[in-house]
Amino acid sequence: MAEEKRFAVLIDIENIAPKYIELILNEISNYGNITIKRAYGDWTKQASSSWRVKLLDFSIIPMQQFNNTFGKNSSDSALIIDAMNILYRNNVDGFCLVSSDSDFTRLAATLKEEGKLVVGMGESKTPVALRNACDHFKVLDLLYKETETVKKTETKTVGKAKAATDKKTGKTKLSTIEKAILQIIEANGDEDTGMYIGTLGNSLIRRYPDFDTRNYGASKLSKFLEQFKSLELRKDGDSTYVKVKE
Repeated sequence: MAEEKRFAVLIDIENIAPKYIELILNEISNYGNITIKRAYGDWTKQASSSWRVKLLDFSIIPMQQFNNTFGKNSSDSALIIDAMNILYRNNVDGFCLVSSDSDFTRLAATLKEEGKLVVGMGESKTPVALRNACDHFKVLDLLYKETETVKKTETKTVGKAKAATDKKTGKTKLSTIEKAILQIIEANGDEDTGMYIGTLGNSLIRRYPDFDTRNYGASKLSKFLEQFKSLELRKDGDSTYVKVKE
């Protein structure tokens, strides 16, 4: 199996709402392992308070930047300088640039020229130039709206929405894991063969670092997956593949 790609996630908090953070990290985890997570802004401002709550929950390093000139965003320069430093240290395979600001267009193009995979994320207002400078671009407000619509539909179907984590055990709930598995296979799996079980397992751990099949009474991942009626496991020689049932 090919070695997993390593990604740096760099967030311009002055152009992105904190409500997107879980969506951002879930999306980039489909591409590889996140080894660097940094958020840029003036953390002394009251406007940054909603983002500060997210830092500990998602292990994001805050990068403080004071706006020394009125109307000038120094966070842009800090993010660009950091990205170039990371690039020349050559310790990642790709970058996730999270911003709706066209100022990062040249940065995205430069990272691509250096052979790095660039995934951009921003709202619908993001200029076409920045979108086209990336290898992939995710429109966060559209994806968020779709996610919220699914949640509301499920709530109407099964009643009151439940938390993703069981308060008594601290474990991620099986229903939450099942939804994540279906999303991962849909995003990365082959239509005919599905997804290699080892790759699926790595993707689950990237989303839920404390995930361990033994916490759920299963000695290995294949045994754990057998309980989900939505999944189909198939052997191909010594390899096992997981597919969503028709």
